[in-house]
Amino acid sequence: MRRILVTGGAGFIGSNFVRMVLAEHPDCVVVNLDKLTYAGNLENLAEYLEHDNHKFVHGDISDGPLVERLIDEHQIDTIVNFAAESHVDRSITGPKIFIDTNVSGTLTLLEAARDKNIGRFIQVSTDEVYGSLGSEGMFTETTPLAPNSPYSASKASADHLVRAFGHTFGLPYNITRCSNNYGPYQFPEKLIPLMINNAVNDKPLPVYGDGMYVRDWLYVYDHCTAIWHVLEKAASGEIYNVGGCNEKPNLEVIKLILDHLSKPDSLITYVKDRPGHDRRYAIDAGKIMNELDWKPSVTFEEGIVRTIDWYLDNAPWLANVVSGDYQKYYDTMYSGR
Repeated sequence: MRRILVTGGAGFIGSNFVRMVLAEHPDCVVVNLDKLTYAGNLENLAEYLEHDNHKFVHGDISDGPLVERLIDEHQIDTIVNFAAESHVDRSITGPKIFIDTNVSGTLTLLEAARDKNIGRFIQVSTDEVYGSLGSEGMFTETTPLAPNSPYSASKASADHLVRAFGHTFGLPYNITRCSNNYGPYQFPEKLIPLMINNAVNDKPLPVYGDGMYVRDWLYVYDHCTAIWHVLEKAASGEIYNVGGCNEKPNLEVIKLILDHLSKPDSLITYVKDRPGHDRRYAIDAGKIMNELDWKPSVTFEEGIVRTIDWYLDNAPWLANVVSGDYQKYYDTMYSGR
Protein backbone atom coordinates (compact mmCIF):
# COMPACT_ATOMS: atom_id res chain seq x y z
CA MET A 1 0.00 0.00 0.00
CA ARG A 2 1.39 3.37 -1.04
CA ARG A 3 0.88 6.27 1.34
CA ILE A 4 1.18 9.46 -0.69
CA LEU A 5 1.39 13.08 0.39
CA VAL A 6 -0.07 15.04 -2.52
CA THR A 7 0.59 18.76 -2.29
CA GLY A 8 -1.68 21.13 -4.18
CA GLY A 9 -4.25 18.38 -4.43
CA ALA A 10 -7.22 20.75 -4.60
CA GLY A 11 -5.92 22.53 -7.68
CA PHE A 12 -6.56 21.63 -11.29
CA ILE A 13 -3.98 18.92 -12.01
CA GLY A 14 -3.58 17.87 -8.38
CA SER A 15 -7.30 17.21 -7.87
CA ASN A 16 -7.47 15.21 -11.09
CA PHE A 17 -4.53 13.13 -9.84
CA VAL A 18 -6.17 12.56 -6.45
CA ARG A 19 -9.41 11.51 -8.13
CA MET A 20 -7.57 9.11 -10.42
CA VAL A 21 -5.59 7.50 -7.59
CA LEU A 22 -8.62 7.02 -5.35
CA ALA A 23 -10.73 5.66 -8.21
CA GLU A 24 -8.17 3.35 -9.81
CA HIS A 25 -5.78 2.38 -6.99
CA PRO A 26 -7.91 1.47 -3.97
CA ASP A 27 -4.92 0.24 -1.99
CA CYS A 28 -3.42 3.76 -1.84
CA VAL A 29 -3.84 6.31 0.95
CA VAL A 30 -3.73 9.98 -0.12
CA VAL A 31 -3.03 12.82 2.29
CA ASN A 32 -3.91 15.99 0.44
CA LEU A 33 -2.20 19.20 1.59
CA ASP A 34 -3.46 22.40 -0.02
CA LYS A 35 -3.36 26.05 0.99
CA LEU A 36 -6.64 26.75 -0.87
CA THR A 37 -5.43 29.88 -2.61
CA TYR A 38 -7.52 31.42 -5.39
CA ALA A 39 -6.98 28.33 -7.59
CA GLY A 40 -7.51 25.66 -4.93
CA ASN A 41 -11.08 24.41 -4.88
CA LEU A 42 -12.44 21.65 -2.64
CA GLU A 43 -15.49 21.37 -4.90
CA ASN A 44 -13.10 19.58 -7.29
CA LEU A 45 -13.05 16.71 -4.79
CA ALA A 46 -16.59 16.91 -3.42
CA GLU A 47 -17.43 13.20 -3.70
CA TYR A 48 -14.03 12.15 -2.31
CA LEU A 49 -13.83 14.33 0.81
CA GLU A 50 -15.27 11.55 2.98
CA HIS A 51 -13.40 8.74 1.20
CA ASP A 52 -11.76 6.34 3.66
CA ASN A 53 -8.38 6.62 1.93
CA HIS A 54 -8.39 10.41 1.52
CA LYS A 55 -7.39 12.91 4.20
CA PHE A 56 -7.60 16.60 3.31
CA VAL A 57 -5.41 19.05 5.25
CA HIS A 58 -5.70 22.81 4.85
CA GLY A 59 -2.14 24.06 5.10
CA ASP A 60 0.99 25.49 3.48
CA ILE A 61 3.90 23.49 2.05
CA SER A 62 6.20 26.11 3.59
CA ASP A 63 5.10 25.02 7.06
CA GLY A 64 7.90 22.58 7.86
CA PRO A 65 6.56 21.29 11.20
CA LEU A 66 3.16 20.59 9.59
CA VAL A 67 4.73 18.68 6.71
CA GLU A 68 6.85 16.60 9.08
CA ARG A 69 3.86 15.88 11.33
CA LEU A 70 1.80 14.66 8.37
CA ILE A 71 4.62 12.40 7.22
CA ASP A 72 4.89 10.88 10.71
CA GLU A 73 1.17 10.59 11.47
CA HIS A 74 0.25 9.00 8.16
CA GLN A 75 3.47 7.02 7.56
CA ILE A 76 4.00 8.75 4.23
CA ASP A 77 6.39 7.00 1.85
CA THR A 78 5.91 9.15 -1.28
CA ILE A 79 5.52 12.88 -1.96
CA VAL A 80 4.04 14.18 -5.23
CA ASN A 81 4.46 17.95 -5.40
CA PHE A 82 1.84 19.75 -7.48
CA ALA A 83 1.69 22.80 -5.21
CA ALA A 84 2.68 25.89 -7.18
CA GLU A 85 1.74 29.32 -8.31
CA SER A 86 1.31 28.61 -12.00
CA HIS A 87 0.03 31.51 -14.09
CA VAL A 88 2.62 33.39 -16.17
CA ASP A 89 0.60 36.61 -16.24
CA ARG A 90 0.36 36.68 -12.46
CA SER A 91 4.11 36.06 -12.18
CA ILE A 92 4.76 39.16 -14.28
CA THR A 93 2.67 41.43 -12.07
CA GLY A 94 3.70 39.84 -8.76
CA PRO A 95 6.73 37.52 -8.89
CA LYS A 96 7.51 37.26 -5.17
CA ILE A 97 4.79 34.76 -4.29
CA PHE A 98 6.14 32.50 -7.04
CA ILE A 99 9.52 32.41 -5.30
CA ASP A 100 7.92 31.92 -1.88
CA THR A 101 5.79 28.95 -2.97
CA ASN A 102 7.56 27.36 -5.91
CA VAL A 103 11.11 27.66 -4.58
CA SER A 104 11.00 28.08 -0.79
CA GLY A 105 7.98 25.80 -0.45
CA THR A 106 9.65 23.08 -2.49
CA LEU A 107 12.77 23.43 -0.36
CA THR A 108 10.70 22.87 2.78
CA LEU A 109 9.23 19.69 1.30
CA LEU A 110 12.66 18.45 0.24
CA GLU A 111 14.12 18.98 3.70
CA ALA A 112 11.25 17.04 5.26
CA ALA A 113 11.59 14.28 2.65
CA ARG A 114 15.31 14.00 3.35
CA ASP A 115 14.95 14.03 7.13
CA LYS A 116 12.10 11.50 7.11
CA ASN A 117 13.70 9.15 4.55
CA ILE A 118 10.88 9.42 2.03
CA GLY A 119 11.05 6.66 -0.57
CA ARG A 120 10.29 8.84 -3.60
CA PHE A 121 9.83 12.56 -4.28
CA ILE A 122 8.05 13.45 -7.54
CA GLN A 123 8.43 17.06 -8.67
CA VAL A 124 5.72 18.07 -11.15
CA SER A 125 7.29 20.70 -13.38
CA THR A 126 6.63 22.31 -16.76
CA ASP A 127 8.04 22.50 -20.27
CA GLU A 128 8.28 26.26 -19.78
CA VAL A 129 11.59 25.77 -17.96
CA TYR A 130 13.17 25.14 -21.38
CA GLY A 131 12.30 28.57 -22.77
CA SER A 132 11.06 29.12 -26.31
CA LEU A 133 11.48 27.24 -29.59
CA GLY A 134 11.65 28.45 -33.16
CA SER A 135 9.56 26.91 -35.89
CA GLU A 136 11.38 23.56 -35.70
CA GLY A 137 12.69 21.18 -33.07
CA MET A 138 11.35 19.82 -29.77
CA PHE A 139 12.30 19.95 -26.12
CA THR A 140 14.04 16.83 -24.84
CA GLU A 141 15.08 16.02 -21.30
CA THR A 142 18.62 17.20 -22.13
CA THR A 143 17.55 20.61 -23.50
CA PRO A 144 19.27 23.31 -21.39
CA LEU A 145 16.95 25.18 -19.05
CA ALA A 146 16.35 28.76 -20.20
CA PRO A 147 13.22 30.07 -18.45
CA ASN A 148 11.82 33.35 -19.74
CA SER A 149 9.21 34.33 -17.15
CA PRO A 150 9.29 34.66 -13.35
CA TYR A 151 6.97 31.65 -13.20
CA SER A 152 9.18 29.39 -15.31
CA ALA A 153 12.29 30.66 -13.52
CA SER A 154 10.77 29.65 -10.19
CA LYS A 155 9.93 26.19 -11.53
CA ALA A 156 13.42 25.75 -12.97
CA SER A 157 14.87 26.75 -9.60
CA ALA A 158 12.75 24.12 -7.88
CA ASP A 159 13.87 21.50 -10.40
CA HIS A 160 17.50 22.33 -9.65
CA LEU A 161 16.84 22.01 -5.92
CA VAL A 162 15.23 18.59 -6.37
CA ARG A 163 18.16 17.36 -8.43
CA ALA A 164 20.64 18.78 -5.89
CA PHE A 165 18.93 16.98 -3.00
CA GLY A 166 19.13 13.79 -5.00
CA HIS A 167 22.83 14.24 -5.74
CA THR A 168 23.91 15.61 -2.36
CA PHE A 169 21.68 13.73 0.08
CA GLY A 170 20.69 10.66 -1.91
CA LEU A 171 17.00 11.57 -1.94
CA PRO A 172 15.15 9.32 -4.43
CA TYR A 173 13.41 11.63 -6.89
CA ASN A 174 11.95 12.11 -10.34
CA ILE A 175 11.01 15.26 -12.22
CA THR A 176 8.24 15.41 -14.81
CA ARG A 177 7.91 18.32 -17.24
CA CYS A 178 4.56 18.52 -18.93
CA SER A 179 3.09 20.55 -21.76
CA ASN A 180 -0.10 22.64 -21.47
CA ASN A 181 -2.81 20.73 -19.62
CA TYR A 182 -6.52 21.07 -20.24
CA GLY A 183 -9.63 19.30 -19.02
CA PRO A 184 -12.16 19.34 -16.15
CA TYR A 185 -11.74 21.57 -13.09
CA GLN A 186 -9.26 24.04 -14.61
CA PHE A 187 -9.39 27.55 -13.16
CA PRO A 188 -10.80 29.89 -15.83
CA GLU A 189 -7.85 32.24 -16.07
CA LYS A 190 -6.17 29.70 -18.37
CA LEU A 191 -6.76 29.79 -22.11
CA ILE A 192 -9.25 26.99 -22.77
CA PRO A 193 -11.68 27.47 -19.84
CA LEU A 194 -11.46 31.25 -20.25
CA MET A 195 -12.44 31.03 -23.90
CA ILE A 196 -15.23 28.53 -23.19
CA ASN A 197 -16.70 30.71 -20.46
CA ASN A 198 -16.51 33.91 -22.52
CA ALA A 199 -17.93 32.25 -25.63
CA VAL A 200 -20.87 30.74 -23.75
CA ASN A 201 -21.68 34.19 -22.42
CA ASP A 202 -21.12 35.95 -25.78
CA LYS A 203 -18.27 37.99 -24.33
CA PRO A 204 -15.13 38.97 -26.30
CA LEU A 205 -12.38 36.34 -26.45
CA PRO A 206 -9.07 38.14 -25.70
CA VAL A 207 -6.26 36.79 -27.89
CA TYR A 208 -2.66 37.87 -27.29
CA GLY A 209 -0.75 39.29 -30.26
CA ASP A 210 -1.50 37.50 -33.53
CA GLY A 211 -2.81 34.37 -31.79
CA MET A 212 -0.16 32.17 -33.41
CA TYR A 213 1.66 31.12 -30.26
CA VAL A 214 2.07 27.35 -30.45
CA ARG A 215 1.61 24.98 -27.51
CA ASP A 216 1.48 21.21 -27.13
CA TRP A 217 -1.81 20.22 -25.45
CA LEU A 218 -2.10 17.35 -22.96
CA TYR A 219 -5.42 16.10 -21.55
CA VAL A 220 -5.11 16.23 -17.77
CA TYR A 221 -6.08 12.57 -17.19
CA ASP A 222 -3.21 11.50 -19.45
CA HIS A 223 -0.84 13.67 -17.44
CA CYS A 224 -2.01 11.95 -14.26
CA THR A 225 -1.43 8.47 -15.69
CA ALA A 226 2.04 9.55 -16.80
CA ILE A 227 2.93 10.59 -13.25
CA TRP A 228 1.67 7.23 -11.99
CA HIS A 229 3.85 5.43 -14.53
CA VAL A 230 6.86 7.42 -13.28
CA LEU A 231 6.00 6.62 -9.68
CA GLU A 232 5.61 2.90 -10.37
CA LYS A 233 8.28 2.24 -13.00
CA ALA A 234 10.97 4.93 -13.16
CA ALA A 235 14.45 4.65 -11.76
CA SER A 236 15.37 7.33 -9.25
CA GLY A 237 16.96 10.44 -10.71
CA GLU A 238 15.26 10.23 -14.10
CA ILE A 239 13.52 13.20 -15.71
CA TYR A 240 10.62 12.73 -18.10
CA ASN A 241 8.92 15.07 -20.54
CA VAL A 242 5.17 14.47 -20.76
CA GLY A 243 3.40 15.70 -23.89
CA GLY A 244 0.19 15.11 -25.75
CA CYS A 245 1.67 15.18 -29.27
CA ASN A 246 -0.84 17.94 -30.10
CA GLU A 247 0.93 21.10 -31.28
CA LYS A 248 -1.58 23.81 -32.10
CA PRO A 249 -1.58 27.61 -32.37
CA ASN A 250 -3.79 29.32 -29.81
CA LEU A 251 -5.99 30.73 -32.55
CA GLU A 252 -6.76 27.25 -33.90
CA VAL A 253 -7.76 26.06 -30.42
CA ILE A 254 -10.03 29.07 -29.96
CA LYS A 255 -11.74 28.53 -33.30
CA LEU A 256 -12.38 24.87 -32.45
CA ILE A 257 -14.11 26.02 -29.26
CA LEU A 258 -16.21 28.56 -31.16
CA ASP A 259 -17.18 25.98 -33.77
CA HIS A 260 -18.27 23.43 -31.16
CA LEU A 261 -20.36 26.07 -29.39
CA SER A 262 -21.76 27.44 -32.68
CA LYS A 263 -20.42 30.88 -31.83
CA PRO A 264 -19.08 33.41 -34.38
CA ASP A 265 -15.40 34.18 -34.97
CA SER A 266 -16.33 37.84 -34.49
CA LEU A 267 -16.07 37.24 -30.72
CA ILE A 268 -12.27 37.02 -31.14
CA THR A 269 -10.64 40.24 -29.95
CA TYR A 270 -6.91 40.76 -30.39
CA VAL A 271 -5.24 42.41 -27.40
CA LYS A 272 -1.77 43.71 -26.55
CA ASP A 273 0.71 40.88 -26.16
CA ARG A 274 2.17 40.04 -22.76
CA PRO A 275 5.87 40.77 -22.10
CA GLY A 276 8.35 38.04 -23.09
CA HIS A 277 5.71 35.75 -24.59
CA ASP A 278 7.36 32.47 -25.67
CA ARG A 279 6.52 31.74 -29.30
CA ARG A 280 6.44 27.96 -29.35
CA TYR A 281 6.71 24.96 -27.06
CA ALA A 282 6.94 21.39 -28.34
CA ILE A 283 7.59 18.27 -26.26
CA ASP A 284 9.46 15.15 -27.28
CA ALA A 285 7.84 12.54 -25.00
CA GLY A 286 9.71 9.62 -26.52
CA LYS A 287 11.61 8.79 -23.35
CA ILE A 288 8.56 8.14 -21.17
CA MET A 289 6.82 6.31 -24.02
CA ASN A 290 9.77 4.01 -24.67
CA GLU A 291 11.06 3.46 -21.14
CA LEU A 292 7.83 3.40 -19.14
CA ASP A 293 5.33 2.25 -21.79
CA TRP A 294 3.14 5.34 -21.41
CA LYS A 295 1.32 7.16 -24.17
CA PRO A 296 -1.55 9.67 -24.26
CA SER A 297 -4.94 8.01 -24.59
CA VAL A 298 -6.97 11.08 -25.59
CA THR A 299 -6.52 12.94 -28.87
CA PHE A 300 -6.93 16.70 -28.82
CA GLU A 301 -10.05 16.43 -30.97
CA GLU A 302 -11.61 14.10 -28.39
CA GLY A 303 -10.29 15.98 -25.39
CA ILE A 304 -11.45 19.44 -26.40
CA VAL A 305 -15.01 18.17 -26.94
CA ARG A 306 -14.97 16.37 -23.57
CA THR A 307 -13.67 19.55 -21.93
CA ILE A 308 -16.21 21.90 -23.49
CA ASP A 309 -19.04 19.53 -22.65
CA TRP A 310 -17.80 19.18 -19.07
CA TYR A 311 -17.93 22.95 -18.56
CA LEU A 312 -21.40 23.10 -20.12
CA ASP A 313 -22.59 20.27 -17.85
CA ASN A 314 -21.03 21.86 -14.76
CA ALA A 315 -22.21 25.44 -15.11
CA PRO A 316 -22.74 25.89 -11.32
CA TRP A 317 -19.10 24.91 -10.67
CA LEU A 318 -17.91 27.47 -13.22
CA ALA A 319 -20.25 30.16 -11.89
CA ASN A 320 -18.94 29.62 -8.35
CA VAL A 321 -15.34 29.87 -9.53
CA VAL A 322 -15.91 33.01 -11.57
CA SER A 323 -17.76 34.68 -8.69
CA GLY A 324 -15.27 33.54 -6.07
CA ASP A 325 -18.00 31.73 -4.10
CA TYR A 326 -16.09 28.44 -4.32
CA GLN A 327 -13.71 29.82 -1.71
CA LYS A 328 -16.54 29.56 0.80
CA TYR A 329 -16.72 25.83 0.19
CA TYR A 330 -14.08 24.97 2.78
CA ASP A 331 -15.96 26.81 5.53
CA THR A 332 -19.23 25.22 4.42
CA MET A 333 -17.71 21.75 4.58
CA TYR A 334 -15.51 22.10 7.65
CA SER A 335 -16.74 24.87 9.94
CA GLY A 336 -17.64 23.45 13.30
CA ARG A 337 -15.79 20.20 12.74
